Formats: sequence, C-alpha cells, structure tokens
Amino acid sequence: MIELRHLRYAVAVAEEGHITRAAARLGIQQPPLSQQIRALEAAIGAPLFRRQPRGVEPTAAGRAFVDKARAILRDVDLAVEAARRASRGQEGQLAIGCTSSAAFNPFVTGVMREMRERAPAITLSLEEASTAELIEAVEADRLDAAFVRSPIERLEGLTITHLLNEEMLVALPDHHPRARKDTRRRISLSALADEPLILYRRPTGPGLYDSIIAACRAAGFSPKVAQEATRMVSTLSLVAAGLGLSIVPESMARLETAGVAYLRLDRAAGLVAPLALARKKGPPSGTLGRLLGIVARRVKDRAKAPTSLCTSSLQGAEAMKQSISPHTDRWIASRSLSSGAHVR
Repeated sequence: MIELRHLRYAVAVAEEGHITRAAARLGIQQPPLSQQIRALEAAIGAPLFRRQPRGVEPTAAGRAFVDKARAILRDVDLAVEAARRASRGQEGQLAIGCTSSAAFNPFVTGVMREMRERAPAITLSLEEASTAELIEAVEADRLDAAFVRSPIERLEGLTITHLLNEEMLVALPDHHPRARKDTRRRISLSALADEPLILYRRPTGPGLYDSIIAACRAAGFSPKVAQEATRMVSTLSLVAAGLGLSIVPESMARLETAGVAYLRLDRAAGLVAPLALARKKGPPSGTLGRLLGIVARRVKDRAKAPTSLCTSSLQGAEAMKQSISPHTDRWIASRSLSSGAHVR
C-alpha cells in the first residue's frame, strides 16, 4: 500500500539527487530509505530512479510520479492547515438562523458584524424563519445555532441560553387618533381593550403569543384578535393597511414601515420579548465557539450598561461562557437595516 510517507520519500530523493542526503533531510537512515524506495517501485511496477555514480536521477516514470506527489503533498498540507484554522474558529462555515424580529435587533446585527470583522474567512449563511422552524433546523443540524424568541419548550439535546429582554411596542396606523396625540407618556395595556389586534400566529411563535394574551387578561380584558400573521413583518403590513393594532418587539421599529407609528407600553404591562440563542448541546465547533465568545462578551457588556432597547442577563453571559471551549475565543445581510424609526 502506498502511503503519504512514500510520496515524501520520493520527492526528497528527486530533489536531493542522492539517497544519503535525502535520508539526512528526512531524519532517517539511508538503508531504510533505500528499502522504502524499492518497495514503492515494486508497488508501482516501474523503476522511479536511475542509479548514477554520484547519486540518482528520476526516470520518466519517476518524474511523472514526483510531479503528482508534490501536488498531493501540497493539498494535504493545505487540508491540515485548513482543519487547524477551522478548529481555531479562523475559517470554515457557519449557518445561523434568526426570527424576523431578531434580524433587526441591534444586538444580533452587532454580533454578526463583529464576527465578520474578526473572522472574514468564515462563510456565514442566514436562515430567517419562525422560532419553531429554527428549533427544528438546529435539531436536524441544518443550522449551527439560532437566535429565537423565548419562552420555548426546553428540548433534550439543545442548549437554550437567554440573552436579553426586549421592550414591546404598540404598532398602530399613523392615522389612528392615538398616533396624533401627545404620546410622550406610555400607554396602558387596558387602553387596547376595544382595539382589534393583529398577532403573530401562535403555532409559529407560541411564546410571544401566549405572553400577549396573558398580559391582556391580567389587565382585565380578553383581546380582540382580528388577524393572525405568519411573519412578524406581515403584522406591520396589516397595521399599515389599517386593519388593527399589534404588539411587537421594539427592534421591528427599525424597519421603518410606512404608515406605522409606535407607542410605548406602560411598564406595568410587564410585556417583553425575550431573545435567546439555541444550539446543540456539547462542545461547539471552532467557528461556532468563536461566535459564542462574541455573544457572551456582548451580553456581559450590555448587562453592565443596558440600553433603551433591551435589558441583558448576566446569567446568560455566564451560561454562555461555560458552554464555550477554552480554545475558542460574515454575516451577509440580505437587506439594509436602517436605524431609528420614530417611536412615539
């Protein structure tokens, strides 16, 4: 059987033109090298070197073999280096999923931007889907990780790490009477008791749906659900069309949908949109480990200096830190993320 070492032996002999010098270069004795070359020639069925008074020179078969051997050895070296770089999270592929609202969250876009800057050789692919669809994709190994909206069912084989809580806003048509009033003060949830609501479908986002229904009931009314949308972005289109109001994560305001205004809810409503990261249990790959490192640091930094958009969780940072390999420290945006839709 011809092995990689035989290729290295033949290349060394051809380049040195002398068995003894080739043996010294390879760090082995001359007799074993001669035996290996003879075994290689026997396996091929043709002489590779012609013995000369002052050394050896390759035959026609030898030159053909050595040329191909060099190319193979170069490819092997490149493969080894690529594997090492991938294990260090320096290159490779990473498939990340996110919900439509998470795609507009500055925490998520910031993580991906930093990932692209720190590891430009990593090819990142994005899948946008509902939380339920993303969880299924992570379980099936179609995605390495996904930014999802919790609460979700804790599943065997998955690690769900809470990252932050995002404020929820009331989205309403910009011609709605409340949108034209002085809205510097927050609106109570009970003020929506007689309003038709447009909600994200429960099968695709059970956590947010149930949270909104429960909060409305706690405020003393059963919400009038006029429409249900399959995508969070679709709810804003229905709001702009004047079909009702909706309650959405604040990051959706960054979409700047024409015809939609936003009001802040009274904090007593207790409505937030939790953002979490889902991945398979076990040691992460080098590329995923690099992403987890960025996420953990940003969660911890945000907990120290929370912004108006969301509040962070130090527990999330610690949980993320414990799940990352100690050896691991391009988001290609398919849309332009504008910042700063007017929140009334």
